[in-house]
Amino acid sequence: MERRTHTAVLAAASLLLAAGCSSGGAAPHGAGTSSAPANSAASPGASPSSAVPPAKGSVKVTATLVTGLKSPWGVAVLPGGDLLVGSRDTGKIVRVSAKNGKITELGSVPGVDPGGEGGLLGIAVSPSFGADHQVYAYFTTASDNRIARMVYDEKRPPGNQLGAPDTLFKGIPKGEIHNGGRIAFGPDKMLYAGTGETGDKGLAQDKKSPAGKILRMTPDGEPVHGNPAADSVVYDYGHRNLQGLAWDADDRLWASEFGQDTWDELNLIEPGRNYGWPEAEGKAKGAAAGSGFVDPVEEWRPAVASPSGIAYAKGSIWMASLRGERLWRIPLNGTKPVAAPQAFLQGTYGRLRTVVAAGDGTLWLVTSNTDGRGTPHKGDDRILRLKVS
Repeated sequence: MERRTHTAVLAAASLLLAAGCSSGGAAPHGAGTSSAPANSAASPGASPSSAVPPAKGSVKVTATLVTGLKSPWGVAVLPGGDLLVGSRDTGKIVRVSAKNGKITELGSVPGVDPGGEGGLLGIAVSPSFGADHQVYAYFTTASDNRIARMVYDEKRPPGNQLGAPDTLFKGIPKGEIHNGGRIAFGPDKMLYAGTGETGDKGLAQDKKSPAGKILRMTPDGEPVHGNPAADSVVYDYGHRNLQGLAWDADDRLWASEFGQDTWDELNLIEPGRNYGWPEAEGKAKGAAAGSGFVDPVEEWRPAVASPSGIAYAKGSIWMASLRGERLWRIPLNGTKPVAAPQAFLQGTYGRLRTVVAAGDGTLWLVTSNTDGRGTPHKGDDRILRLKVS
């Protein structure tokens, strides 16, 4: 049963802000429900982290978990460590064993309408997965982008393990480009979704539209008490195309964003703030310049970044890059970088789509060479296991 459409959820959104070097065994590319307050997940005023990472880190590829994936996009870690991986273009979700890479197909998400940058995008597992077995998906339909959840029953035959979708939130504008799509549950057990402005730049500043925003909702798709505007899931605004969401050790929310021609961004997310698009791109035009926009913490030229997913591990944000074909490390002391971003795996595995923390200083890294924009080689796409520091 659908809980609420975006028209109802965002009815009060107009009030929003009115008040305010690598090595390893893998083959290289080309070779063979609480109601936490709004600031509970973003505390930019918090003190610096107690354990400051070194200026220089390291990445070692320790294994190739699986090969032959087609247009992988969203990844979620199940209790126990296995991965759920969604295919953007087929709408299928598979389970990948973290021990041996064995693939089990769960099924297809009904209603997925792939095209351009749309399709089955982010996936997440319920923070109460052990009890409810719910899998969440952000996907493009013939009319919109939406978020739904499905019961995952692994006792049913492979390919038929997903229940009927329960639509939680719909009416997010869709386009050939800039559909956003990353979803994740925060430390507050609320669901966060990064959206894009579909190429219609004005939507990012339109407080009544869910496009070009981060949305924060309960696991049932309802506004969270304490969001910047009552009865609205809108958490912030002014984004072009959000692609990554991650929380640091102090529960601060970070997001990666595609720029246009000049600057890609890593932003520290504060509830109710304006991140500037399309009026601003990159640094040096924030509050200090009198605009009221929030400057990114780091910025890159699109040729070396075009960021997608991000993860937090070992005191750093790790950012996968598509056009840049590299993994960026951004070491942090609280909200400030310790040193300039450091690049790894440059050009080794092609386009990089998603990076996920696996615990104990390891990451899962997903390539993206079968998405229509890369150059697939034998074995693409693949998931790599990384040991990082």
